[in-house]
Amino acid sequence: MRQRERVAGAGQLAATGGWVPELPGILSADQIVATGRAIASGQQADGSIGWPDGHVDAWNHVECAMALSVCGLQREARLAYAWLAAAQQPDGSWPVQASGGGIDEWTTESNHAAYCAVGVWHELLVTGDEDFAARMWPVVRAGIEFALGLQQPTGEIIWRRHEDGTPDTFALLTGSSSMYSSLRCAIALADYVAEPQPDWELAAALLGHAVACHGDAFADKSRFSMDWYYPVLGGPVRGAAAERMLSGGWDTFVVPGFGVRCVRDEPWVTGAETCELAIALDAIGKQGQAMEMFEQIHFLRDGAGGYWTGWQFENQRHYPNEQSTWTAAAIVLAADTLACATGGSCTGAAQIFRDAAAGPGVWQPTDAMVCGCPAGSANAVAGPLQHP
Repeated sequence: MRQRERVAGAGQLAATGGWVPELPGILSADQIVATGRAIASGQQADGSIGWPDGHVDAWNHVECAMALSVCGLQREARLAYAWLAAAQQPDGSWPVQASGGGIDEWTTESNHAAYCAVGVWHELLVTGDEDFAARMWPVVRAGIEFALGLQQPTGEIIWRRHEDGTPDTFALLTGSSSMYSSLRCAIALADYVAEPQPDWELAAALLGHAVACHGDAFADKSRFSMDWYYPVLGGPVRGAAAERMLSGGWDTFVVPGFGVRCVRDEPWVTGAETCELAIALDAIGKQGQAMEMFEQIHFLRDGAGGYWTGWQFENQRHYPNEQSTWTAAAIVLAADTLACATGGSCTGAAQIFRDAAAGPGVWQPTDAMVCGCPAGSANAVAGPLQHP
């Protein structure tokens, strides 16, 4: 394993005392560092990390910051979090930033606002920097409160507010699944900074129950593979229910030898979705399948360490014709997760994808999180929401 070090002349790797993960025979530590540098090459002077067209959304930005930290690029990661704090709006949200730094869309998404919690908790686990956690705690708290301001009595969270502040009319399953993970990280961070938020625990219970047991509460986006695996990736669905969920959509979304389709009706596999499925598989103990999914996606790798977003396997071409920072970030985070699973050196922060609260100040579910569905019913789930 390659110990983190400051590279002479590059000034990109910080001596944080950890290790850059590697998966022998798949990705070396040097290759993972190269992927981190590819992400950093897309970072703007203000710290923002955007899409290939230059616009920035907070969710993908945070994922990239997490990957930078895994690669030991601490200066770049902290610059990314500084941008996040500076760009947050008074209501706790982040509008989509245009390529020139202005506002591209004033609609604000609950999932974007909540995901800051995952990044900050992850950074604390990687670096152990308590001062950083204390500085970012108000940012996390405001983002979570924005998201919970859109939660419905039945648990699901409306996906966005319009420019005039009015909420949209529906919730998204993928977004709500992600926000369950965000809430668990936020609760763990709140406990860590000695500002516990019991109301968030109740909100997480309601949200997890809605995701695991009441799919009809969400808009039908089942065409997208994310709606298939995100309830497992986010954490509300575990155990036998998770295995049933993933096996049920496997033949629809998985293309052997290529990866995971973005949408079920197009001959298009994408690197990010493939890596997220690998992480979801790892979370339920399917490390062999997870490794198989991860190993086959590296045909998208560029020689410099970046990754093409996807591949149209009928036309045999990259689609879209771009290399995206969030795809590279998903590769790094999946590599870190699987390195932990195989007993190799890793940051240790990868455990949050199995248990969002893993790490200092581990949060345990309360009685309020017990699912109310009849035991043994079709809605019965194992994992964070346990039946009595």
